[in-house]
Amino acid sequence: MAGAIMHIGELAERTGLSLRTLRHWDEVGLVHASGRTEGGFRLYTGDDEQRVRLIMRMKPLGFSLEEMGELARALDVSPEAPLDGMAADRADYFRTESHERREKLAGQLAAADEFLRRIEPGTADAGS
Repeated sequence: MAGAIMHIGELAERTGLSLRTLRHWDEVGLVHASGRTEGGFRLYTGDDEQRVRLIMRMKPLGFSLEEMGELARALDVSPEAPLDGMAADRADYFRTESHERREKLAGQLAAADEFLRRIEPGTADAGS
């Protein structure tokens, strides 16, 4: 286990995730603790934190835990070209879904921005 070592509470604080989420992700195989104390408490490294942040970047796209695990494993195998090691139809699925889901999120963000403009003093358009 190389690098700084932290307990689950510190990792939770650094990433903004709950202890419950981190424990669940460990149980389902998304992010494993690099070690344990003699008392059985999880210990994480900076690499583990980067793995958590990778999963966090996938989460808004709405992939299932299984899909996020599949993508994370592909990144483990080939960080520079993770989808190249997948079957072509599976890689196409992830590329297409990622782009479509990102566009949907962009539309939702634009709608939220429009709403914020409407509720700011002096910005509401009387004709809208």
